[in-house]
Amino acid sequence: MTLKTIADTLLFRIVVAIILGIVCSLFFPDWLGRVFVTFNGLFSNFLNLFIPVLIFALITPAIAGIGRGAGKWLGITAGIAYASTVISGLIAFGVATATYSWLLGDDKLGTLADIDEGALTTFFDIEMPAPFEVMTALILAFCVGLAMTAVKSDVLYAGVRELEGIVMKVIKVFIIPLLPVFIFGMFVSMGMNGNLMDVVSAFVKVLVLAVVMTILLIIAQYLLTGAITKVNPFTALWNMMPAYATALGTSSSAATIPVSLECTKKNGVTPAVAGFTVPLCATIHLAGSMMKITLFSLAVIHMFDLDISTGKFIGFLLLLGIMMVAAPGVPGGAIMAAVGVLQDQLGFNAEQVAIMIAAYIAIDSFGTAANVTGDGAIALIVNRLSGGKLGEGIDSREADIDAVVATDITEQRN
Repeated sequence: MTLKTIADTLLFRIVVAIILGIVCSLFFPDWLGRVFVTFNGLFSNFLNLFIPVLIFALITPAIAGIGRGAGKWLGITAGIAYASTVISGLIAFGVATATYSWLLGDDKLGTLADIDEGALTTFFDIEMPAPFEVMTALILAFCVGLAMTAVKSDVLYAGVRELEGIVMKVIKVFIIPLLPVFIFGMFVSMGMNGNLMDVVSAFVKVLVLAVVMTILLIIAQYLLTGAITKVNPFTALWNMMPAYATALGTSSSAATIPVSLECTKKNGVTPAVAGFTVPLCATIHLAGSMMKITLFSLAVIHMFDLDISTGKFIGFLLLLGIMMVAAPGVPGGAIMAAVGVLQDQLGFNAEQVAIMIAAYIAIDSFGTAANVTGDGAIALIVNRLSGGKLGEGIDSREADIDAVVATDITEQRN
């Protein structure tokens, strides 16, 4: 990987934005700091408007595409991917509940949105009401997606696929390029308001924990897979290491698909099963991403002393699992698809969401590597359950499966 390639990555730009934000907060005059605070306010309002549209535009064709490729093994594979993703979140919830009291301590930061004397404020604000709520978008996407499958509405299906393409274009050419500026402004604001070091010191510990937990997650997945399939879990995991290393280096599930296919076949999975499960799971299986988002969101809840009950957070995990399974092809990570649920279910404000995005992208590749390696475990389970065959009609479903993963093939997804 050349220096130019590294410099073009979102991770590099986010890291530079964080460093510059910390440094600039030491000497920026108030008026200049308020310029970036104003930009962040406008950008945050736009995200609030756009996120429900994003959820509807991505989930509707995904649900319709999966339904159109209806088949027993497609449903089983999607069910296993969803279960794996949600269980990953529940494990992270248990670990965070047990460790954050001593890992992060008892110091609370309050809320970054509180305006104390001398804190930065915006020059002006423009309200941008969302066309509908996040939950409305999610329910509507499911209803429309399933209805299109039932009535075989090809015209409407083509329309929502075009809407998906438009939304992806907005994400790629507008939101993603401005994210580093948003992160820069947030760190400038935190530094000038005096609570930067508390946030950074706490999240360094959480970042380390997240890396360790994604590795332990993979080991647990293969131990369970070994018990189900009667294969040696350590041999199977070792055979997947080239895929893990490729994902770690590229931060892209799509770029890792060819390597994942070969590793999966080396584990004894038949070509038919590998060719079906690996591309599909590269889109819908995000257990590593779920692990990171859960750990980071619980850290924000702890640090800012938010009142979130256990039942509400588990409900958040179940909804987030749907978002992870049904929203493929979001460049910059699954965190963008999760923003709406974080705001709607947990009440996160713009500053807390910005912290989540920065932390998520900082260890982006570890989550992607966990996702990809877990795909190999799912392939082994499906291979065992199907006896190495996916039944009749697999060829006729290839176009539909390709439609589900098409965005992931063309865009970088974590």
